[in-house]
Amino acid sequence: MASRYYAYDSEQPEPAAGLANADVPVTGEEGHSQQPNGGSRQDDDYDSGSSSEDEPLDTDKKEKSRRPSDHPFRQQRLKAYNPVLTAKTVIPLLVAIAIVFVPLGAAMWYASDKIQDITIEYTQCENLALENVFTPIPDNYTDYNFKRDYSGYKPNFAWRVVTDDTQRYEEDKKVCQIQFQVLTEIKGPLYLYYRLHKFHANHRRFVKSFSEDQLNGKAASLDTIKNTVGQNCEPLSQRDGKKIYPCGLIANSLFNDTFSTAFEAVNGTSADKTVKLTENGINWSTDKNRFKKTKYNHTEIVPPPNWHKMFPDGYNESNVPDISKWPQFHNWMRPSALATFNKLALRNDSASLQVGVYQIDVGLHFPVLPYNGGKYIYLSQRSVIGGKNDFLGIAWMVGGGICFVLGLALLVINFVKPRKTGDVNLLSWNQEAIKRDEHDASMANTSGFEK
Repeated sequence: MASRYYAYDSEQPEPAAGLANADVPVTGEEGHSQQPNGGSRQDDDYDSGSSSEDEPLDTDKKEKSRRPSDHPFRQQRLKAYNPVLTAKTVIPLLVAIAIVFVPLGAAMWYASDKIQDITIEYTQCENLALENVFTPIPDNYTDYNFKRDYSGYKPNFAWRVVTDDTQRYEEDKKVCQIQFQVLTEIKGPLYLYYRLHKFHANHRRFVKSFSEDQLNGKAASLDTIKNTVGQNCEPLSQRDGKKIYPCGLIANSLFNDTFSTAFEAVNGTSADKTVKLTENGINWSTDKNRFKKTKYNHTEIVPPPNWHKMFPDGYNESNVPDISKWPQFHNWMRPSALATFNKLALRNDSASLQVGVYQIDVGLHFPVLPYNGGKYIYLSQRSVIGGKNDFLGIAWMVGGGICFVLGLALLVINFVKPRKTGDVNLLSWNQEAIKRDEHDASMANTSGFEK
């Protein structure tokens, strides 16, 4: 074994010439001996207490890398198409869009325009109509659309107020009887809606104030209906120490005007032209999966505050509402997005309204005057695109017209003052593709020469 030489002082004499080529460690800083291979070793006196020699180094352990895998998706090298917009591509595209949009929009507008409907506002019926005597309804309270143009002649609309003595409360005894004239046959199916104006059902606090568990028929606890995050019945979750069923602001504000279940033929119109109406099918078919009969005991629950007229003595064993069989409630529990909306009340899928005069009775219970709102009855048909809605067809035609005008303008500009198009081969992504092709070709040539 070669002898060790240690140098603790920079003034140590140089080794003899005979030892110049010996395996002598060269001293470094702080008493570390430099090995010929560039490493260093401390004196045994310094590392005598170290246990590093007894613990093998874990040289096989690999450091974890946060670098994403070399995959086109992770490295953002996915192939992409970058279209170059030129006059030759943009002008035909705009014209093609116009050719498609304008006829489709015209067809939708035509289908909507052919729908016959009648709208009557009865907000002021109890204030403007006379008792037991029919008087004309002001023109600004009515609107109608018939297939034929009856210029200079308008249908007759009349109303009166009668008393319904079967009602328990005095303010609920008024009934508005409305008569309207049909000038052309309105073919079925027929749909009778009620419309509310300025009723902001899209307010966040209103929309979130209900219990899905209660609607599903579960006997939800007070904590569930009161404290569920994002959807709870506050501020109407309990009253008199009992849970409100159904709870929440939506159920509490249920629309409760009533409608007679027929368009009764009157004023000389043959009685056989009376059209019966039903509430069957006015809700969505999927509502049966959402609304279930409750599992609450009647002693656990109370009606919402605004339902006190429907349930003046509260709930008992026989009068707890079975919401699974209440389609009007299903429709109301689906809040509308806008402040003016229609809700389907009654329908007839087979009969038609013949030419004549018809009457419908409306029980006045829902207040709208306190918030300056309005309520209407709306009789309508359906077309292949749904109810009457001119906006959809007009929007398509306007969009197609704009595309056509833009295409025509670009065509004129391109002829009058054309602009020279740049060479697409000079685009960066095309240059990269060209370089790759040239590289592949050179590699192929090289391999051919080697063979």
